[in-house]
Amino acid sequence: MGASPPPGQQTMTRRLTLLFAVAGGAAVGNLYWAQPLLDFIARDLHASPAAAGWLVTATQLGYAAGILFIVPLGDVMDRRRLIPLMMLGATVALGLCAVAPSFVLLLVALTLVGVTTVSGQLLTPLAGDLADDAHRGRVVGTVVSGILIGILLSRTISGLVAGVAGWRAIYGLAAAAAVLFAVLLYRAIPTLPPKARIAYPALIASVVTVVRRERTVRWTLVLAATGFAMFTMFWTALTFLLSGAPFHYPVSVIGLFGLAGLAGAAAAQRSGRLHDRGWSLPATGGALALALATFVVAGFAGRSVVVVLVVVVVLDVALQALGILNQLRVFAVSGEARSRLNTAYVTCNFLGGAVGSAAAAVLWSAGGWTAVTVAGAALSCFALGVWALGRRGPLVLAS
Repeated sequence: MGASPPPGQQTMTRRLTLLFAVAGGAAVGNLYWAQPLLDFIARDLHASPAAAGWLVTATQLGYAAGILFIVPLGDVMDRRRLIPLMMLGATVALGLCAVAPSFVLLLVALTLVGVTTVSGQLLTPLAGDLADDAHRGRVVGTVVSGILIGILLSRTISGLVAGVAGWRAIYGLAAAAAVLFAVLLYRAIPTLPPKARIAYPALIASVVTVVRRERTVRWTLVLAATGFAMFTMFWTALTFLLSGAPFHYPVSVIGLFGLAGLAGAAAAQRSGRLHDRGWSLPATGGALALALATFVVAGFAGRSVVVVLVVVVVLDVALQALGILNQLRVFAVSGEARSRLNTAYVTCNFLGGAVGSAAAAVLWSAGGWTAVTVAGAALSCFALGVWALGRRGPLVLAS
């Protein structure tokens, strides 16, 4: 189980928690600025729409590399230096995006953005380390919600800024924000000694070792990957639903549905408090049951925008609460290896999300919205089965 901070060490104040949440949201938003602007960028740099799709892929591949090879360093380096350093690295990469004269150079720059914009995944385990046992769920839940809100807001902000000042402006503003947060975090994060002294190759290998050793982690990662697969499958298919009959909404309107997800992110933040009270496993089951019920309702929502909006909010509450509870359970396994555990957690989410997005396209072609909602209900049942089998054994944290 995770230990409280040593006596005399600064813990997470409300102000520091808010700073971590906003900085983490800003960092992860860097991954998504380009998504609503692909046609705009392709025309400006004389690239085909198919080639423009690689901008998103390159950013995600860079992010995966950063998660695997940089985030574990949080267990062996002083994060007061590491996190601002990564933000300054992201500043350089974002600046290159803003001035990239060609499509190829933009592709390289966005790959570097992905590698360097991992600050949010370094801040989350740091928040868990600085929080005491009684408030860790609330603190980590707030930081994770900030990251989720950053994901949801990034596409809307990107479209608005690009509409006024062009697509390069958003990268210039993001670079300036990264410098600001680097300075603020360097001043706010206390100096922490390394939690372990491990050679880098052994550090990376130990990510797999800790997952093999801890049964609770393995079972929780299955729930996490399944939950994120449901999340990305739903949001990918929602775009297909809203752009076709009977809605025929333009991209600008579809992007606003992400704002409805903000209500879900805000509500899910409180799920961390349930972890603090020892209700993590019952709350996990409740979140999965709510997801199942919502997918059933979603199956009948294909022609009503009001029902779609309700489904968006409720499903976001369920799946984001599930994610926060899973992440807290993983963090509670080992206070000495939280950054490595976070690497495993985010990597499994990344894989689950990729499967969910791909499945959405296949399911839509096969059976439209009905096929997607049936698959969502099936995944919810699978996750509920894992939870039911594990709640009295594998998913229970050792004292």
